[in-house]
Amino acid sequence: MAIRVLHVATGNVGRIALSQLIEDPRFELAGLVVSNPEKIGRDAGELAGLDVVTGVAATGDLDAALAAGPECTVYCAIGETRLFEALGDIAKILASGSNVVASSPVPLIYPWNLLPDRMIDPVEDACRAGGASLLATGVDPGWVNDLLPFALASTCQKVEQVRCSEIADYASYDGGPVVFDFMGFGRPAGDLPKMFKPGILAASWGVSLRMMAKGFGFELDDITEWFELEPAPEAFDVAAGHIPAGGVAGMRFQITGVAAGKEVLVIDHTTRLRGDLRPDWPQPAQDGGSYRVEITGEPSYRVDVCPTSAHGDHNHAAIAAGAGRIVNSIPDVVAAPPGLRTPLDLPFNTARGVFATALAH
Repeated sequence: MAIRVLHVATGNVGRIALSQLIEDPRFELAGLVVSNPEKIGRDAGELAGLDVVTGVAATGDLDAALAAGPECTVYCAIGETRLFEALGDIAKILASGSNVVASSPVPLIYPWNLLPDRMIDPVEDACRAGGASLLATGVDPGWVNDLLPFALASTCQKVEQVRCSEIADYASYDGGPVVFDFMGFGRPAGDLPKMFKPGILAASWGVSLRMMAKGFGFELDDITEWFELEPAPEAFDVAAGHIPAGGVAGMRFQITGVAAGKEVLVIDHTTRLRGDLRPDWPQPAQDGGSYRVEITGEPSYRVDVCPTSAHGDHNHAAIAAGAGRIVNSIPDVVAAPPGLRTPLDLPFNTARGVFATALAH
């Protein structure tokens, strides 16, 4: 029997996740919640960009949508700029009895030793009250920093360091709040955005470092952060808006987990708005962007992951990968005992049903 799913938000991730919920026979769309008043009343198929009529109209009322009794809620509302509101939404959903898979807030990927108990406890209390489970995940932070390195390291006799990299040109990414407000592209180099305030990088990607350490069976002694910014040589435009001359147009940052005095786990991001900037920085394995996992050990590995899509470029493919990971986790999250879950708690997710869906056609 199909799992009844409520969907929240139709932004970059949410729209793609919604399209899978509509087309995948493993799921039945039980409702759709949006925040944009212009979307209220419109059919879910239209908002997903599909040429179908689902009969499910978007609403702005989360409480009313939960009254339909969904077994699981896909939560894709932005969390970077509204952390407390997002945590409140998720606690409400869990307490209602609906399981949750979420793309945000990122700290919920592995909140322990990051968020204070006063922020974690209401979520865990809501899980107990509703008998529901929560999984927050994605691609990076997410799959590139957990299941992929674990899969590679499972063949090693010893491991000295794991490095997970994203190397991408964001010129085609139209997420203005992330590009300009959170990451600070276009600003003078001295006008640091939220992402580069002390501790924010370590908070945003430290969740993955701590989860990796837990999975490998040790604890980190420290998490350090480093970044470098590159100004635009002249003004130019990208999908998200205008970059003035001298405004930040490239950045590289690293978040490093230290144990026993050694840099053992590293997350390394190189993000450009033009491919010709800083040729000395890491280069992607395909035009536009790729992910990379490098293991120093015996044996050692360098694995490049090059996402592509029939519906867009590398940026679209990366977003689609995050949406797919969230949606495909629904059956395991519904089956899990109540609580705040991570990939360390769940079965290896083979996305059972995805091939069957394709073969059924």
